[in-house]
Formats: sequence, C-alpha cells, structure tokens
Amino acid sequence: MGERFKKGDQVIWSSHGRDDTPGVVERVITSDTEAAGRQVRASKAEPQYLVRSEKGGGMAVHKSDALKRR
Repeated sequence: MGERFKKGDQVIWSSHGRDDTPGVVERVITSDTEAAGRQVRASKAEPQYLVRSEKGGGMAVHKSDALKRR
C-alpha cells in the first residue's frame, strides 16, 4: 500500500510511461462504488482516489501506488 492522500492534494501520475499528468484529488473512495465510468473496488484499508486532471479536466480513479505528491 502506498502513501495516503486527502481531498485537495495535488498529485502527479504516470501516463503513457511518463510521470507527467498533474491533477487534484477530488474524493477518497473507501468502499466499492462506481466512479469515472467504471466499477471501483476500494476499502478503508486500501482506498482509491478520484482525481481530476489539470491538463484536460478528465476524471480518473487511481490506487495510491500510482500517485505521487507534487
């Protein structure tokens, strides 16, 4: 399990093999739900994060291991 994040944290993640996509955590997901157009499996022990890309405004869901703090 990676670092924990909270709503409003500025993060960056890998897109097409490069750490170049900046965004903001919009929501911490701690239970199974649907977000960003897909089914998300999450728990309090293993949360996932709904992030908004600052490049295009799109929404995506990532596990903590995929995110880095900016």
